[in-house]
Amino acid sequence: MTMILVRYCETALKYAQYKKLDDGTWFAEIAGFEGVWGNGVTVEECRNDLISALEEWLIIKLQDGDELPVVDDLEIKVSEVAEV
Repeated sequence: MTMILVRYCETALKYAQYKKLDDGTWFAEIAGFEGVWGNGVTVEECRNDLISALEEWLIIKLQDGDELPVVDDLEIKVSEVAEV
């Protein structure tokens, strides 16, 4: 499952949109991933923040059993969540 999640994240990140804000910082988001965004002083810092946000978002979505967006035919579905 770990490799599937890594591939899913890497594929989703290909669709990240970056823009430089008026204050000189960078902002990024991924269309279809509501609430997932990153911010940073540099593009690299922004991308790292976006990756962290995406990972946290995925964990929450998977725990809640929510549907995840399909990205380049990659689809992750949870049929059962084990209690820890």
